[in-house]
Amino acid sequence: MTDVVVIQILREAIMITIIVAAPILGIGMSVGLLVSIFQTTTSIQEQTLTFVPKIVSIFIAIIFFAAWMIQMLVGYTENLFSMISKVGGAG
Repeated sequence: MTDVVVIQILREAIMITIIVAAPILGIGMSVGLLVSIFQTTTSIQEQTLTFVPKIVSIFIAIIFFAAWMIQMLVGYTENLFSMISKVGGAG
């Protein structure tokens, strides 16, 4: 296994992580921003007000995107296992 292959595997792992996490993080950030704007306009300065909408929206996003996230991770894992079998000489 050369350095190029290891770097390719690591680069692909980082990209898959970013791609899978992006929808969840984006939704959490958007809901947090909306709640912050609501708090600013209504002068409500309750610190715990942001947690419940964020948690609910993130859980809904996980339920909505779960199949796609699992498909992406399984595809990467299958690709990784096929590379391992090629390196090990079994393929």
